[in-house]
Amino acid sequence: MREPLTFAMKLKNANNGMRKSKIITTLLLLWGSFSWAQNTITGSIMSGGLQREYKIYVPALYDGTLEVPLIFNFHGYSSNFNEQEVYGDFRPIADTANFIVVHPNGTTDSQGNNSWNTFDIGTANDVQFIADLLDTLKLLYLVDTNAVFCTGMSNGGFMSYDLACQMSQKIAAIASVTGSMIDTHLNNCNVVNTMPVMQIHGTLDGTVPYNGILNFTPIEDLVEYWLQYNNCEPVPIVTQVPNTNILDNCTAEHYVYPNGNDGAEVEFYKIIGGGHSWPGAPVNLNTTNMDFSASAEIWRFFRKHKRNNQVTNLQTANSQNNGIVYPNPSTSEKIQLRFKNNQFRELTLSNALGQTLKQFSGTQNEWEITIAPKGLFFITIKEPNQGAFTQKVIRY
Repeated sequence: MREPLTFAMKLKNANNGMRKSKIITTLLLLWGSFSWAQNTITGSIMSGGLQREYKIYVPALYDGTLEVPLIFNFHGYSSNFNEQEVYGDFRPIADTANFIVVHPNGTTDSQGNNSWNTFDIGTANDVQFIADLLDTLKLLYLVDTNAVFCTGMSNGGFMSYDLACQMSQKIAAIASVTGSMIDTHLNNCNVVNTMPVMQIHGTLDGTVPYNGILNFTPIEDLVEYWLQYNNCEPVPIVTQVPNTNILDNCTAEHYVYPNGNDGAEVEFYKIIGGGHSWPGAPVNLNTTNMDFSASAEIWRFFRKHKRNNQVTNLQTANSQNNGIVYPNPSTSEKIQLRFKNNQFRELTLSNALGQTLKQFSGTQNEWEITIAPKGLFFITIKEPNQGAFTQKVIRY
C-alpha cells in the first residue's frame, strides 16, 4: 500500500494539482458555463452498491437518428468531473464532429479526495461502474459501439489503461495524458483485442515521473509494451511539433508507431521540459505545452481507430472456416454455430468484461450455446493452424 499512498500524497501536495487555487477552479467553471451548459446533463446510477455520478455533453448536432462515437474523459486525482470537463475540453470539437463526451466522477478516498481506484487502495469497482454506465448510456442514446474511447488526466490516464486491459471488448482506443500504469496492472493486463494507444507526457513531470518511480511504469517502457502488443513497427516516424509558443518553456516531439495488427497504431507525444499538465489547456499549470491541443490530437487519433475490424465476423474471418452464428442479434437464449467441416475446435464464451463464462471443445460441425442473461457477449473459436476468431453476439 505504501507506493499508492505516496503517490496520493504527492498529488495532494503538488503545486500543479487541480485544486491548487480556488481562483483557478472558479475561472475554469465560469469558462465552461458560458457556451455549453444547455447541452450538459448531470446524472447518477447505482453501481456496486454505490451511487455514482457523471456528466454528459450532448452536442447540438446529435438528433437521435445516427449512431455517434462516445468518449469517456476521466479527471485526475483530487479533481472532479466539473474541472476535467473544462480543463481537458472536448466540447467544441464534439460540436463539429458530433460525438458524446462523458465525464464520470470518482469516489472520495480516505484522504477526502476524488480518485479512481487504479492503485488497489479502496474498495470501489470503477471498471464495473464504467461498464454499467456505458450500458445505461446505450439505452438513452444511439452510441456507436465500435467507437467508444477513453482518455484522462493523470489518475484518469491510469484509469484509461485499466479499462484497456479489463474492458477491451468495449473500448476501441485510449489516450493517456500524464498517466501511466502500475507494474502489477501491466503484468496482469488482460486485453484481448488490438488496442490503439496514445500517450502524452512531459519529461519533467514531477507527479508521475517520466522515468518511473516506485511501482509506476516508466513512460518509454509503457509505450514499448503497447507497440509490441499491437505488433506495430518498432521504428517510429518522428516529427518535431512546431514551436509556435516560445513562452511555454517546453517543446514537443511526436512519435508514431504504425502498421499494427488490424491497423492499430501507438502514438506518443514527448513534451520536452513539460510538467504534469494537459497541452493546450485554458490555464497554464506547471509548464503546460501550448504548441498543440491534446484534446484535438486525441480526437484525431480516436476517429482513425473505430473498431470496425477488431472483432471480426466469423463468416468473413477466414475463408477456410466457413462458419455462421445465428440468430445474431437474438431474442432467444439459444445461439447456433454451424461449420462446413468437423475438425477439432475450442470455443470460449465471454461476457463484455472479458470474463470466461463457458468453454467447449470437440469435432462436431454444429453447436448450440445457451446464453441466459441479456447483453453483449463474445464467442472465440480456435482451430489448429488457423488462429483464433472472435464473434460479437448480442442478446436482447
